[in-house]
Amino acid sequence: MSKTIRLTVGQALVKFLNNQYIEFDGKETPMFEGVFGIFGHGNVLGLGQALQEDPGHLVVHQGRNEQGMSLAAMGFAKQNRRKKMFACTSSVGPGAANMVTAAGTATANCIPVLFLPGDTYSDRQPDPVLQQMEQPNNLSITTNDAFKAVCKYWDRITRPEILMQAAVHAMRVLADPADTGAVCLALPQDVEGEAYDYPEYFFQKRVHHIDRPVPVERAIQEAVEVLKRKKKPLLICGGGVKYSEAEQTLLEFAKKYNIPFGETQAGKGIISWEEPLNVGGIGETGCLSANKLAKEADVVIGVGTRYTDFTTSSKWLYQNPEVEFVNINISKFHAYKMDGVQVIGDAQAALQALDKALEKTGWKSGYTDEITKARAEYDAEVDRLYHIEYTGDDFVPEVNDDYDFKTASKEFIKLTGSSLTQSQVVGMLNETIDENAVIVAASGSLPGDLQRAWRAKSVDSYHLEYGFSCMGYEVNAALGVKYAQPEREVYALVGDAAYMMSHSELPASIQEHTKINVIVFDNMMNGCINNLEIGHGQDTFGTEFRFRNEKSGQLDGGFVPIDFAMNAASYGCKTYKVHTAEELKAAIEDAKKQTVSTLIDCKVLPKTMIHGYGDWWRVGVAQVSKSKKIQDCWKNLMEPNIAKARKY
Repeated sequence: MSKTIRLTVGQALVKFLNNQYIEFDGKETPMFEGVFGIFGHGNVLGLGQALQEDPGHLVVHQGRNEQGMSLAAMGFAKQNRRKKMFACTSSVGPGAANMVTAAGTATANCIPVLFLPGDTYSDRQPDPVLQQMEQPNNLSITTNDAFKAVCKYWDRITRPEILMQAAVHAMRVLADPADTGAVCLALPQDVEGEAYDYPEYFFQKRVHHIDRPVPVERAIQEAVEVLKRKKKPLLICGGGVKYSEAEQTLLEFAKKYNIPFGETQAGKGIISWEEPLNVGGIGETGCLSANKLAKEADVVIGVGTRYTDFTTSSKWLYQNPEVEFVNINISKFHAYKMDGVQVIGDAQAALQALDKALEKTGWKSGYTDEITKARAEYDAEVDRLYHIEYTGDDFVPEVNDDYDFKTASKEFIKLTGSSLTQSQVVGMLNETIDENAVIVAASGSLPGDLQRAWRAKSVDSYHLEYGFSCMGYEVNAALGVKYAQPEREVYALVGDAAYMMSHSELPASIQEHTKINVIVFDNMMNGCINNLEIGHGQDTFGTEFRFRNEKSGQLDGGFVPIDFAMNAASYGCKTYKVHTAEELKAAIEDAKKQTVSTLIDCKVLPKTMIHGYGDWWRVGVAQVSKSKKIQDCWKNLMEPNIAKARKY
């Protein structure tokens, strides 16, 4: 008989996690860096006891908010290209529920995070235990059942021996590039402390290999046949290129066959913006050059992309009637989208196989000077955007709609003393921070501005979460990015609303002596959604941050001013309040010299973000309204474009 080791479930889980490794291209690394935890009665005496007594190499980080710490874990795994990760633990009830949003964010972005929430008692003896949510129709349901909708694998460890099978399957999913995301192992608090004689082989060193599956020859030949009859191909560089570490392969493929490539949010920043064939961000938040070429493309080669509605402009962007799709993806699910040829395999291996077969045909794209012209227009446009300054009453904002910009801007300037434009601030940051620095963003108008105009100068310097567009990801994930690459300066670019939503791990950065930099873009509103509603015929509603007006009873009083610098200073951050371009540049330069986390409180004029370029996005405009503007929007903007878009 095999030897056994008597351990509690908590102790066995910690020992097991210490013995998991990932191997990729011959490089083997520990799978888990550590554990983010907020401890309560549901986990402190089980998993907490095990981590205190014998953590092995796992480093325990104290979170401030369960969602925030889990987003930090996601940022860490994303910056490590899914080769290293954290586990996150909380007590049952609100602590566990707080992690559900982060689990959804991880799954939507295909990023591995292991969630270990405490759970109610398996034997139910003390029911209802503190923080238990009772469902009279089913007593087995707990808060942790909410994770089922947002996880790629879910299990509840109701007996000590269940841990063995559940833990192995959890690792299977976390290490699977085609199916990774959030994984939840719910831990009933009585079972966490129960002892069991685990076989010694459960704790053997396990190496989880991330292989490079090669597409079948049939799929490669189908792709070649499509390409042979096309003249204007376009590559899409998606997140799968990044996680496959296939950026150099894609670049060489593009150069060999003279194919321009556009970038998704997940794929941007792994190939320098200076490469002539890099035509920038594509889709709803895409740029001038990529979207122009996309409309004319007769074949789209999507590499590692999920084809979200932002990448396809709600399946409207690719308007050439002869357009076909070749989909290179390790996930069969994503490869089936857009009725494309399904080249299922690792991005690098697939591009190499396609190159080998395509080379024999002598095929190249039919472009002459279209790519060069598009790039030149794009470069000139970004230069223009970076230097847009407010000029007073004659200033016309880029986002030109029915918003009363003149009145609002005068009010804003009088209140803040700042007339900085958002695109101007983005440009100054891009030109002032170090080339090796990493920017982190996720929500509001900033992802659009950055995908359209940020010039990524070094590998993995552009870290955007846009699968879930989770407000609050920015500051918290920046800490995870810094843990992943402590040698690099990390900047969280965050709107005022997202900062207020969650910046819980900013104090943790002070606690851990781990410096991050936060740039708050304060325009005193949810500017992105304000643009959305006004641009579709609706009046401003529920998006500007204004005082309640006693006369009208509505939130249409004056702007609500907030001192974000004072907030961050209370945590121990070095802070700056900037009102001019000169002050902003000085603050950025001084922040580089600091050893503690910094925050720059930057007031930016509303409506000075960057506009769209030849894109359309389907949103739920009312078909019936008392407003003629909304009626016209449905008739002139939505109905005809829905008719032009692909149906599935």
